[in-house]
Amino acid sequence: MPQPPVFDVLGVGFGPSNLALAIAVTEHNATARAEDVVTAHFLERQPRFGWHRGMLLEDATMQVSFLKDLVTLRNPNSSFTFLSYLHEQGRLVDFINHKNLFPLRVEFHDYFEWAAGRVDDLVSYDHDVVDVRPVTEAGETTHFDVVSRTSTGEVEVRRTRDLVLATGLRPALPDGVHASERVWHNRDFLHRVESLTDPRRLVVVGAGQSGAEVTAFLHERFPAAEVCAVFARYGYSPADDSPFANRIFDPAAVDDYFAAPEPVKRKLLDYHANTNYAVVDNDLIAELYRRVYREKVLGRQRLRLLNLSRVAELEDRADGVVVTVESLATGLREVLDADAIVYATGYREADPTALLGRLAARCARDARGRLDVGRDYRLVTDDDLSAGLYLQGGTEHTHGISSSLLSNTSVRVGEILRSVLARRASAVPPRPRYAVGASRIG
Repeated sequence: MPQPPVFDVLGVGFGPSNLALAIAVTEHNATARAEDVVTAHFLERQPRFGWHRGMLLEDATMQVSFLKDLVTLRNPNSSFTFLSYLHEQGRLVDFINHKNLFPLRVEFHDYFEWAAGRVDDLVSYDHDVVDVRPVTEAGETTHFDVVSRTSTGEVEVRRTRDLVLATGLRPALPDGVHASERVWHNRDFLHRVESLTDPRRLVVVGAGQSGAEVTAFLHERFPAAEVCAVFARYGYSPADDSPFANRIFDPAAVDDYFAAPEPVKRKLLDYHANTNYAVVDNDLIAELYRRVYREKVLGRQRLRLLNLSRVAELEDRADGVVVTVESLATGLREVLDADAIVYATGYREADPTALLGRLAARCARDARGRLDVGRDYRLVTDDDLSAGLYLQGGTEHTHGISSSLLSNTSVRVGEILRSVLARRASAVPPRPRYAVGASRIG
């Protein structure tokens, strides 16, 4: 079998986090001495770059400032900033005149695609990573062999000194609920909604931003349909985006959180959950309330907010769904025949060690079974594993609320790259270099 190509860094997944890392590597290499160049490659299962495409609603805006893009907080002089993108697209003056810190989500996605296109030599799309194998020399694991498979069945192997896992989040559905033609998670919303023809009733579950956005979209898109929003809260709660509360997303807040004892970590998450979880922008809350009130005035209630309620039973049929909604206050139940139900019930952190096979047992965990992660986002492993395993995501318990958000992405990738460079500088002897590519199996 031919020797697989060896990289300094190999990334699994190519969403915004590893895209930002690819940019950081590119910018480092542009000014580095030949011996300091970092070889990197990224593997992405999707056929092209995509970030929450199912929720790219036309009017939806970002919930973070455009300055928290892929690079600005790390390198404001970068040519990969959102402002550089706007300048190239001929919209910089128009954006400035707009006087808004929060771009449309579709525009920010286009910015991501623009940036991804500039580093596409570093990524292989349509490559699903199926295995990670330790490479051991004299009892020490110095590298990983990363095995990927394409949609055509080709299997390729790449070797790396450091592996960065950015496998993203997984859509969360309540226990016993399974996605189908009529039961959707909002992740797939835009891909599914086109299948609806003159629906009579639609149900949305969830009180967060996505649930409110889906409710507003359906109410406007299907003017003859009744739209029922079901959630346990009394009403939609506003996101706390005040300046002091937003400090929880500052890079310095990661240091504070990481150093804090476990009880303080839990309190910080509880105190500031309303900056991100199950909350809605004030403007959208006001718009939904305006619609509900208008319909009361007109005498036709088409937008129904079933608060203090839960979906007690769900029957998935070929021609629709039967949804039993139970009031948490009175226990009374209402049965709704609907064309579809959308669960805007959030995401769960994926277990990044699922790809590691037997290597997972060599990763340290805390008393609650969670991965032990260093400040540089490197997993703590046994002493015989000198190759690095880094996480982008799955670190909320160690690094705080911004771990899976865009807020600190540009800063985080800079810290990871610095860690990789520092560990490489301390390695003796220097590692050999190999040509970029992949070895094929079979």
